[in-house]
Amino acid sequence: MDTPHPPTAAPRAVPARRASRWRAPQVFGLSLAALTLWGYALLTSGQGAAPVVAGEVPQFTVLLAGRDVVYCYYRQPCKNQDQRTGLYQTPNTDTIMLAKVSAAGVDVLSIPRDTNVGDYDPQRDLASQKVNSRYWTEGPLGLTRAVEEITGERVDSYVIVRTDYVERVIDALGGLDVTVPEPGIEWVDQAAGANLKLAPGEHHLGGQEAVWFLRVRKAFGDDYGRIDHQKQALTQLAGRLKTPQGLSALPTIMGGIGNGVETNLDPSLLPTLLPHLPQLKLRFATLPTTPIRGTYNLAVDRERLMQVWGNGGVADPSVASPRPRIKVWDASGVLLGPRLARALDAAGYPDVQVTELPRSGEASQVLTGQDVAAAGALAELLGLPRLQGERFPVSAGEIGILLGTGAAQELAALLPAYTARAPAPAVP
Repeated sequence: MDTPHPPTAAPRAVPARRASRWRAPQVFGLSLAALTLWGYALLTSGQGAAPVVAGEVPQFTVLLAGRDVVYCYYRQPCKNQDQRTGLYQTPNTDTIMLAKVSAAGVDVLSIPRDTNVGDYDPQRDLASQKVNSRYWTEGPLGLTRAVEEITGERVDSYVIVRTDYVERVIDALGGLDVTVPEPGIEWVDQAAGANLKLAPGEHHLGGQEAVWFLRVRKAFGDDYGRIDHQKQALTQLAGRLKTPQGLSALPTIMGGIGNGVETNLDPSLLPTLLPHLPQLKLRFATLPTTPIRGTYNLAVDRERLMQVWGNGGVADPSVASPRPRIKVWDASGVLLGPRLARALDAAGYPDVQVTELPRSGEASQVLTGQDVAAAGALAELLGLPRLQGERFPVSAGEIGILLGTGAAQELAALLPAYTARAPAPAVP
């Protein structure tokens, strides 16, 4: 790709040439669990949410946070994972997301762990002002209040999950497809009981290895990049919830209550939402922030927050804007990229660059950094999830499209409709 690997854990890095590789999700911080449980949130309704009307999608917001396993001694998890005293290691909540569910789709906002809650106070301890400290000091309701203050959104319910739970969910959903960049990954952490060694290339990981893989941070950049990778992995797992395999995983997902899942969600409305699940559109964004001088804390950029989150990143049809450049990374395994380029040209996107990648089971998606509304319009056209992030390998005026092995089926109706309008390109 034109840019080297993203500096964090984000989706695979995109190559500029076939020899380069796009990275799969590299890290989920200390917990992929909160992200996987997003699927559970889709299948339930929160306390305090809008009243449910028969035949309509329930509207609610839910806070998703992941916490690590707590240890009472070195390398020895506590028998009671809910105890709060006598701990060798306290739990962290470095993965925090707010999901907003409505008939328009599901908008998920990732919140960097170093985000300051409220105005920065130089007289107070820095760590105590960060959002990721609130669960341990004030419990789930305290974390909920902090997220409400940061985002300005009412939070109806919360879901706090552990990494051991997410291992079970990933296994139930069939594992995670990832791409390991050069020179490969080797992570040995005796305290965490992790021993992960992966050569460069495509891998299909089971639950335990997937959690290890997604916790790796070294050499993958900053927290923003990690958040970008989280979105891609979640997109892949959430997509499987719409399949027969996903439905068969529901007992495992629902069975986590009290066994790795702390929540006040009400599961009684599952039948109400299930019929709408295949049609719900996914849109991901990262809370925009600015560094607070002299600290590692981050202040919320509320003006940019409205651009990426306020309207879900949906384009205003009354506002004309130049067509963006499109970068297509084709990992479909069936050379779908050139066909998509023809379809995009017929749809009014003439500037398309296609790069072929090795076949990958990662989820097809539309990626953007700054051009949120334009990317939303393109995602609507293609029927794919839209991911906005800070470290995706796209510049201003560019939008990326990653095609995974499921793209041929996902774009089956669109491609014939548009390619029939355009002449076939000459074979080089």
